[in-house]
Amino acid sequence: MSDRKKFWTLRYIIINATYFAVYSGIHAYASVFLLEKGFSNTLIGITLALANILSVIFQPIVAGLIDKQGKLTNRNVSMASTALLLIGSVLLLLIKNGTVVIFLIFALIYMVQMVYQPIITAMYFEYEAAGCHIYYGLARGLGSCGFAIVSFFTGRAIGWFGVNILMILDIVFLSIALVVLFFFKKPVVDIPAQTKTEVAHNNLISFIKTYPGFMLFVLGAVCFFFAHNAINDYMIQIITPLGGNETNMGIAVSCAAFLELPAMALINKIMKKISVKNLLLISGIAFFIKHLLMLIAPNMVVVYISQAMQMFAYAIFIPAGAYFVNQTMARLDQVKGQAYINCSITLGGVFSSLICGRLLDVKGPHFMLIVSVIVTLAGLVIAVVALKGLSKHSTRNA
Repeated sequence: MSDRKKFWTLRYIIINATYFAVYSGIHAYASVFLLEKGFSNTLIGITLALANILSVIFQPIVAGLIDKQGKLTNRNVSMASTALLLIGSVLLLLIKNGTVVIFLIFALIYMVQMVYQPIITAMYFEYEAAGCHIYYGLARGLGSCGFAIVSFFTGRAIGWFGVNILMILDIVFLSIALVVLFFFKKPVVDIPAQTKTEVAHNNLISFIKTYPGFMLFVLGAVCFFFAHNAINDYMIQIITPLGGNETNMGIAVSCAAFLELPAMALINKIMKKISVKNLLLISGIAFFIKHLLMLIAPNMVVVYISQAMQMFAYAIFIPAGAYFVNQTMARLDQVKGQAYINCSITLGGVFSSLICGRLLDVKGPHFMLIVSVIVTLAGLVIAVVALKGLSKHSTRNA
């Protein structure tokens, strides 16, 4: 890797690592924080569901504004989002009680962080096109490692210092991110003039008509992440009948997160041998195997094996999905494409939250996993149909 590439990659690594470190505090420990603030489980569910639904609405809207190639850029939106998260974290640290205020602030920062996640990905392709060569897979993989490391130590830190340590850590990481983003300026280059044939499809119906195969794949991905989120959200309920506990859960979650790095870091080399579409199919198959193993697991060993499939499922899907958008979308639609990929993850989580909790209460974890496996299989069938019928968009401007 050249020194120049190392320079851009290092800063992009910091942007990813700080993002996912904060993601740990806001998302992974959301229930822990809100319970301590007096929220009931029902209110926590409402808070997170509302934030997720709002993020699904706003992700394509914000992406559409960026795609217009005006003053609103990926970097500017990332900086503004980081600043909002920083302000929100400070307020949550200072506010000792007040359920309504905490509800509003937490839902807002949860939503904002989801909205600008695909923008970080889109920023890579924007900078790469401008000659700022970045090792995307390595940066994204180290972001996952940042999440795993921070999540592991945060649990202990909460025991020592209380839940406010979550906001303190977020403030530190967000401050670092804001400084790095401020100096992460793309070189001035001649941007290809928009041709008469280039049209930004900001309307959802227009976007679906233009990219029907892509949107069908997004539907399949929603199914993948329905089950993926169900397992992540209800891991403790799944492993308790198998003799597992919180320690085993921590091992399982950390194992999955750390194993994302090799696949993500090597994605560029992998793509030289396997097409992006085939990689997405492989990830879909891996999701199905992962969820099936979780269903039939008789003990924690098989649970760990299931979690290890993260290397071929989520770890392949995320970078392959990003490159998939870049290869199939016209230039003025690429940020929206990244947003819709991220929306599939979010929507899967929304449906999982609304359905799987009830299934768990009524039928138990085994039945919930049966439903999850069936939904994953349906998603795999949809993805196969979508990807087989998909051809590269003819107007794409590389």
